[in-house]
Amino acid sequence: MNAEPDLAGLRALVLVAEEGSISAASRRLNVSQQSVSLRIRALETQLDVRLLSRSPRGSQLSPTGILIVEWAGDVLRAADSFAAAVTSLRAAGKTAVRIAASLTIAEHLVPGWIAAWRGTVGADGAVAQLQATNSQDVIARVRAGEVELGFIETPDVPHDLGSVVVGTDTVEIVVARDHPWDRAGAVALTELTETPLVVRESGSGTRRALEAALEARGLQMHAEPALTASTTLAVRSAVMAGVGPAALSSLAVRDDVVAGRLVTVAVDGFTIRRPLTAIWLGKTPPPLVRDFLQVVAESSS
Repeated sequence: MNAEPDLAGLRALVLVAEEGSISAASRRLNVSQQSVSLRIRALETQLDVRLLSRSPRGSQLSPTGILIVEWAGDVLRAADSFAAAVTSLRAAGKTAVRIAASLTIAEHLVPGWIAAWRGTVGADGAVAQLQATNSQDVIARVRAGEVELGFIETPDVPHDLGSVVVGTDTVEIVVARDHPWDRAGAVALTELTETPLVVRESGSGTRRALEAALEARGLQMHAEPALTASTTLAVRSAVMAGVGPAALSSLAVRDDVVAGRLVTVAVDGFTIRRPLTAIWLGKTPPPLVRDFLQVVAESSS
């Protein structure tokens, strides 16, 4: 077995997890379904593990596939960072704004903000460099001066940093189709706290938002997690595979709910709302950060 995975196969597997099917992944990659299937089968052969459970109803990630998708996130982000670093060599001498963002914001909001900002500075203007991580790590990188701008989704905004709320988000309880909660209408809050959930790691803004909302009601989760994952994608994949319910950003599950891959579940008298916050070192944002935040404000209005 060659333990050094093929990046094309990993990307194909991750897209199947993101899109919920091989056919949708093939459209994203602009290749045939057969090509996607062959890439994943080659990866299975290379790693000597089964990544997909195939049936007449379609393909779903196997338990091993869920783990591989989780680990693939770090590998693919490192490859993307390498590619971005090489690209930045061609932009040597240009001013750059370094940005760190929590995964939900990095995946669903920051790319659009960067595109809009690039439209204002022009092709020869400053460039943006994005790092995706959890909210706790974003705060640490801003404090250390490793980045000029951070975006976090935790309700615990640090008081020693400059900050401004750039939006709001809701965290939804989601389950797979045919889960017992699928047709329950609503579940009791006590039932939620006693149910093993698929959760993000400690330091994640999504997990902290759930904990803070429960704490505000004088409650906490009593059940041990069904699975702890370090990426939103791995959590979504585990929920779809039937591992258990999860609390996920409405931004992250919107397409899955529309497509019917996930179902949102109401919890009696319980709503999780959280701020999306920009942070920087010092009281006043540097000029480039100020300009970027102006574009964010205009994009969100």
